[in-house]
Parts: sequence; structure tokens; C-alpha cells
Amino acid sequence: MDKIRVVGGNPLKGVIPISGAKNAALPLMIASLLTSDTLTLENVPHLADVELLLRILGNHGVDFSVNGRRERQDEAYSRTIHFTCRTIVDTTASYDLVRKMRASFWVIGPLLAREGVARVSLPGGCAIGTRPVDLFIDGLAALGAEIDIDQGYVEAKAPKGGLIGARYVFPKVSVGATHTLMMAATLARGTTVLENAAREPEVVDLANCLKAMGAKIEGAGTSTITIEGVTSLSGARHSVLPDRIETGTYAMAVAMTGGDVTLQNTNEALLASAIEALRAAGAEITTTESGLHIVGHGDDIRPVDITTAPFPGFPTDLQAQFMGLMTRAKGVSHITETIFENRFMHVQELARFGARIALSGQTATITGTQELHGAPVMATDLRASVSLVIAGLAAKGETTVGRVYHLDRGFERLEEKLTRCGAEIERIAE
Repeated sequence: MDKIRVVGGNPLKGVIPISGAKNAALPLMIASLLTSDTLTLENVPHLADVELLLRILGNHGVDFSVNGRRERQDEAYSRTIHFTCRTIVDTTASYDLVRKMRASFWVIGPLLAREGVARVSLPGGCAIGTRPVDLFIDGLAALGAEIDIDQGYVEAKAPKGGLIGARYVFPKVSVGATHTLMMAATLARGTTVLENAAREPEVVDLANCLKAMGAKIEGAGTSTITIEGVTSLSGARHSVLPDRIETGTYAMAVAMTGGDVTLQNTNEALLASAIEALRAAGAEITTTESGLHIVGHGDDIRPVDITTAPFPGFPTDLQAQFMGLMTRAKGVSHITETIFENRFMHVQELARFGARIALSGQTATITGTQELHGAPVMATDLRASVSLVIAGLAAKGETTVGRVYHLDRGFERLEEKLTRCGAEIERIAE
């Protein structure tokens, strides 16, 4: 199993291209199940989760082709993939594949909408909480589906004539359930109104793609989304929006190492709350024509209290990275996690660097320390793993991060991007 070796102490300086967003690319890829025409997605990141979803979609009958890298094109840039699903050949998504990635469960919406039946394994993914599928099941049932759970599979059947538009109020905000119900509703008869819907940029990106395919959707980006069902969708061409989590991650790495980096192909609107927190911590952030320019002051980081919340609040997917930054702050900060009940597994690993962190329920109290020291650490989930890399970049000495397959799920060419900015980082195959 590969490890990543980091020797800390080098401020990051240079340019980092931001890839397409994993959290947008996955539902966009799944949307290819809704049409027999070709859906072309540009700026698709090269990630383990994307490769796994390609396999899952292939089992359902989706053919795909990938455009090769053009001559002289930066290898860190993402790809263009063409998806065509003339016929759905299998409406079952097996446990062996779905258990590896929670987002693969979302195929249940398009399969049910297009074929009237779906059998999908209960999902897996990072071990950061229970994340039940009740909202998916209740929402699809509101659209008329009959649903049973049998031997670890969700079996869904649409009424004769297909799903029926309805009003559904999410009892809590769920990005995945919003994606799934929005896709299912595009082919339902009548009007669907989703209330207390997720407002994340990735939801807006999916809605824009679906509209390009002929869907009638209003209100994406607000808490109420209205979908007027259509009989069929066509192909389209769509570019995946920039990855706001990757943007925030590198911005925090620059702030922690005292670097000077331009993040290309991104924008501040995608993560305004995180940018606000970074500025409060002392980072200088300005908008450029190509993205964001970040200047950090690694020896003068101010403590900042944050609470994770659905968009436009502080993203839970940046909580671990921000905690890494706060371990070097001059003072005491507090981080409260409200989205997932088990997302502090990185605390014990950060403590191995010499970080001082105390937990009380869903709140972590971080007392900043002047110096971190490199250590062997173990990644526990996707976002926690990159927080350990950030800490290693700022720590004295050598750090090794195990279980880096988590990183490969969400960060495209991490070592290459950091190396180009002066980091001493390498992958060690074992």
C-alpha cells in the first residue's frame, strides 16, 4: 500500500491549477443514465472515485470514451469524457461496487425514472458517520415509487406510467438526496417541488447540465427547487465546475506554510465562507483574472472559530484542513462539526505532530503551538488524509502518511501540484 513522504519547512510558491470538482463530476456522470443521447462532460478530474463510477455506469450500459491529453497540455488538467447510454442493460447496482463509494447509490434516481425499476445496494464510502439513505427512500416514495429493502439492497419500482411529480420537504439538508430526487423528477409526470433542498454549487452545476439536456428546473441554488417533468432528455455538452474543496485545501496549505501561490481556474464565490475564515486567520487573498492569489504568514496565524454548515456555511469537507491550520495559530480556536457525527478521527493523528486538541462532543478546542514535528501518521478518510499532508508541509522533519488511497479518491495529482510549488513530497510504493 502506497505512502506519501513529506519533508516540511518549504513555503509553497508558484501556480496550482484547480481541477474539476469530484462532488460535481459524480452526479453529472450519473445523469448520463437519463438519456439515450451522448452527454459530453469537460473538466472531469482523474480520480479513483471517477474510475470506479465509470465501471458502475458501464455495468448499466453506459459506453464512454475519453479524450487524450493534447500535446503540451499540463498533465494536471482534467479530461473530456463522452457518455452514451443507448439502452440500460442492467438495473442492479451490486454491493461489490456500491460499497466502495456512497455516491454510486445515486444511480437509483435515474434508473427508476428511465426504466421504472432499480435494485441498488446500500452504500459505503468514508467511515465518517451513518449517513442513512432514508431521505432518498422517502423522497422517491413521495414520487410514487414502491420501495422495499431486501438483503442489503434497496428495491424500487415506479407506478405504471412512471414516477409522478410531488412536493417533498427534506427533513434535513442532503446534497446527495437533492441530486438524486432532482434527476428522478426530470422524467416524472407533472411538477415536483423540493423544499429545504441543498444549495451547494454542485447542485446548481447538475441543474445547469440537466437544463442543457432539456430538463425544466427552476430555483437551483435556493432552498426550493421546482422541476417540471419532461418525456425525455437529450444529449448536451457541459464543463464541470472547479473543485471548491481542492481550492480551499491548497489555500490553507499556503496559509500554513507562509507561501505565495496563485490558484488557477477557480473563484471565490464557490467557498466564500472558507475564504472569509482564511482572511480572518491572516491570509491575504485577492481575486485575479485566472483565479485566486494567496499569500500566507505561517508564523503569524490568528485563531478563528468556525462551525460547519450546509452551503453557504463553512464546508464540512474543509473542517479537517482548517483544523490543521489552527494547530499553528497564536491562541485558542474552536471548531464545531454539525454535519457528520464522526468526523474528528484526524484529531489523534494531528496530535502525533504535537498539536494540542481537546474534544468535547462535536466541538474541538485547538490550542496553537509554535512548532509541529513530522511523524508517521495514518489517513482515516478522504479529507482527513489531506489535513495530515498540510500539517506535514508545515512541520519540522519528515512525515509519512499511510493509506493514501483515500487521497486518490479526491485530489488529482496532489504530489505533482505541490512539488511544482517547492514542496518536498513524494509517493512511496510498498
